[in-house]
Amino acid sequence: MDKTTLVEKDFAEGAILIKELDKAHINVHSAFWLYNTEEDNWRLVIASKVADFSSPRRAYSQIKRVLKRLESIGDSIDFSLENISVISPNHQLIKILSTVVTTGPDQISGMRVTRNRIGNSYIEDAFIYRIQD
Repeated sequence: MDKTTLVEKDFAEGAILIKELDKAHINVHSAFWLYNTEEDNWRLVIASKVADFSSPRRAYSQIKRVLKRLESIGDSIDFSLENISVISPNHQLIKILSTVVTTGPDQISGMRVTRNRIGNSYIEDAFIYRIQD
């Protein structure tokens, strides 16, 4: 998936992945699609405590397992691990976004944040599933 526009299918598939990560007991502290203006593409950003306590590599490995399981049951999604970034829940971006919106730890919402200045940061476009403070 290398596109400049996300469609409803992408939003739905991101939610499916997050639900499956929750079912697999993989910590998803926060999750959202973020538009990267420099690269002109979207990334699914997942903040997980696994990135802090184990390693980002372990988090990617766990996500990869869930993606493969989805594919094996015929429920594959149209993006890959290359479209996903794993960060710490303590990352500055999470702190910035949580000043605008927070959700419950198991909630999956669908909030769009477009062309907003939050503190000293500018968010061109984001589609938020979950943000915890």
